[in-house]
Amino acid sequence: MKIKINQEDCIGCGSCSAVCPDVFDMNQENKAIVKDTDTDYGETNQECAKEAADICPVQVIKIEE
Repeated sequence: MKIKINQEDCIGCGSCSAVCPDVFDMNQENKAIVKDTDTDYGETNQECAKEAADICPVQVIKIEE
């Protein structure tokens, strides 16, 4: 699973990191980031990452399986 974030369009609401703190965090510019892009996410984190992508108000999180 690969997670990509369009940081240019991210509004920094923090909903992704609130829903899935093991996968997402906020950087110094208050934009969403993926904590570790080389991680093989477990089933629980895959589900919460998908939920975070779904609830993102500007739909900047893309998940490729």
